[in-house]
Amino acid sequence: MSSIAENLHSFRQKLEGTSCKLVAVSKTKPVEMLQEAYDANQRIFGENKVQELVDKHEVLPQDIQWHMIGHLQRNKVKYIAPFVSLIHSIDSPRLLNEVQKRAAQNDRVIDCLLQLFIAEEETKFGFSKEEVIEFLSSEEFKAMKNIRIVGVMGMATNTSDEAQVRKEFSSLKDISEELKDKFNNLENVKISEISMGMSGDFPIAIEEGSTMIRVGSAIFGARNYGTPKH
Repeated sequence: MSSIAENLHSFRQKLEGTSCKLVAVSKTKPVEMLQEAYDANQRIFGENKVQELVDKHEVLPQDIQWHMIGHLQRNKVKYIAPFVSLIHSIDSPRLLNEVQKRAAQNDRVIDCLLQLFIAEEETKFGFSKEEVIEFLSSEEFKAMKNIRIVGVMGMATNTSDEAQVRKEFSSLKDISEELKDKFNNLENVKISEISMGMSGDFPIAIEEGSTMIRVGSAIFGARNYGTPKH
């Protein structure tokens, strides 16, 4: 079995020549494994549970960039607002309002991605393109000084049909370009990131313009759904 360092090296080789960043999805993994990845020069880690994110932030090196990649409940934002580097999963105006409020309390500007619904599965969260355009055009959004929209995130349908996955990723790239043209003149919008692609579909995502892939099992091995050890 290859080590975490070897897995990371292999991924970095795959990303050579692209501007794509690797988010190591460390959910359910013990801090020892994250430290191993850190020692192999990985600095961006993605978690999908707030409590786990907070616990790991407290004990691991302080120069780690912590990304919240899972569905985020409004009542949990306050726990990550002091330190989170990027929230991938902004899927409603109400959630962004809460991030704005908590960022202001911590005297921070928090970078966020808007999660768009691009899949043909009803289980995924996210805005439609029309909802995003309407929201970013609103005076309510323009008044938010403590958040910055730096891009979009989307998850493709969980299917072996590569053509469908490619079509969905391509649609996210198109939406990103449209939003950039329309809104990058706003103070709190600087769209440059497209977070799409995971362990199973990242090669297609990179071809379709992803700037950030979220990879867990291919780095850390099969997922452990038990209680994470600290």
